[in-house]
Amino acid sequence: MNIIEGLNKHFDSRVRLGIMATLVVNEWVDFNHLKTLLSLTDGNLASHLTALEKAEYVTVRKEFVARKPRTSYQVTEAGKLAFTAHLNAIESLIKNIQE
Repeated sequence: MNIIEGLNKHFDSRVRLGIMATLVVNEWVDFNHLKTLLSLTDGNLASHLTALEKAEYVTVRKEFVARKPRTSYQVTEAGKLAFTAHLNAIESLIKNIQE
């Protein structure tokens, strides 16, 4: 078996790793918080979130709060499973390299 086979291409980017790590430990995270936390531009963050949404790893909620639009994101169950499997594959890769 190829030792990198279990790695998920959707998480190759450090930005997507940051997004997923944040969403896995929080119920909902709004766009501006993610942007600030990860030091990203609107366009960069939006493109990565769109890719994760197309993969059905995140879901989006749009609402108005005090008459201002707010977009928030939540990891899906499929996203949690895929991200956990990716982390397990990284751990396995490290263990196999050390041997």
